[in-house]
Amino acid sequence: MAETAYGEPAAVGQDAGPTAGKGTGAGTAARTREVCEGAPRRQTARESAARTYPRALPIVPVRARGLIIEGADGRRYLDCVSGAGALALGHNHPVVLEAIRKVLDSGAPLQVMDLTTPVEEAFVTELSQSLPPGLAGRARVRFCGPSATDAVEAAVAFVRAATGRSRVVSLAGARHGTAAGEPVPGGGRGDGVLVRPRLPQDHGRPRGGEGDAGSAARRDESVLGGHLPGQTAPAGLIVAPVDSEAGVVPAPDAWMRHLRRLTAERSVPLIVDETETGAGRTGAFWAVEHSGTTPDVLVLSKAIGGSLPLAAIVHRDDLCAGEPGAGTFRGNQLALAAGTATLAHIRANRLAEHAAALGAGMLARLRGLGAELPCVGEVRGRGLMLGVELVTPDGEGGAAPRTAAAVQRECLRRGLVVDRTGPSANVVRLLPPLTITEDQAAAVLERLADALRTVAATAHRPVPATSGEPREPR
Repeated sequence: MAETAYGEPAAVGQDAGPTAGKGTGAGTAARTREVCEGAPRRQTARESAARTYPRALPIVPVRARGLIIEGADGRRYLDCVSGAGALALGHNHPVVLEAIRKVLDSGAPLQVMDLTTPVEEAFVTELSQSLPPGLAGRARVRFCGPSATDAVEAAVAFVRAATGRSRVVSLAGARHGTAAGEPVPGGGRGDGVLVRPRLPQDHGRPRGGEGDAGSAARRDESVLGGHLPGQTAPAGLIVAPVDSEAGVVPAPDAWMRHLRRLTAERSVPLIVDETETGAGRTGAFWAVEHSGTTPDVLVLSKAIGGSLPLAAIVHRDDLCAGEPGAGTFRGNQLALAAGTATLAHIRANRLAEHAAALGAGMLARLRGLGAELPCVGEVRGRGLMLGVELVTPDGEGGAAPRTAAAVQRECLRRGLVVDRTGPSANVVRLLPPLTITEDQAAAVLERLADALRTVAATAHRPVPATSGEPREPR
């Protein structure tokens, strides 16, 4: 089974030992700690206000392995942010480090644009073996810049070139990265009308005035167009199987199949954004597999680089556009090697199945906690992508971002690092590495439950307002 993280999670506040390396004297370690502890103050003075995580998570990491990170203050934390989902195997997994060292020691070039190399060929081979049924065997891989936004922009540009159309459809409130200050898939371009239909449900409640499935289906058909004479179909439809940025909201499997049918009827490429859900995160290797849907284009980033920046799109071989690729750092060799090792390890050790089983148990326990605490609205997710929605305990169920911020702070005090997401930043998100063990999962849930109970018990007290943090760029 998956390798465990090094050591048992230390108790909150427990000294984790010297922080300056093996053989370091007490005086040198103290000086190192003093320098590191001043880093947040210097960061505030030197860097722009665009930084995000340091505001809510004032940690200076100096060492990490698996689920555990060690701060400059000697404390250890259970990391359930995992680099915003980029660390599928956790921090510094041995197979990833070995793959990187092998490339470094070989003397191979580290930057070759998109020239073929043995490292690139190994990655494409491993990726191809993991693709969803229906796409495997008839797919083409296209590398792009290393961020998730780069991959989404590449997918949008690709379908526009392949279809000769410009309008791209996405879901209401979807956030597939940003470009030039504009939400992707608009990509900052003004040549297409960006239409955003809503999900057919919002946490089990009708949304957007849609009271039944029939009206929702008619709305989807109207937005996609192209079914009647004179109607113009869009260049593509982009959807994430689980909308993590909207508060960890899974798209219903039946609805995904409904979209696939509509897009196929209208020859509209279906783009599935797996930048956060791919590589085993949701309990299937690719989240789109839960619905049995075959996409025309897959958007990949984050976990596929094995902790290093890497992004690509995968498209059907009969959907072609001949324009050259863009981005100097497409297909970085170290990232490709780390990605190959990560994908192979996930597949060989059946970590997607592990994520499904362990995630289901965590979801059930969190829902039980929700039944106990009125500040917990809905608990949702898939696999090891979990969200706990915090609401006002007044029966109205309104978003409670200050409560979520308080829970995040209380978690940090207990040695647990969690994220906040959702339009109102009121969803506490858990993205532990796929290598998390049952004992570690129990420790995560114990600390989160204790934080939630503490915040719930003091809910009658005024919670200090916090400055709004801008979203982390994808």
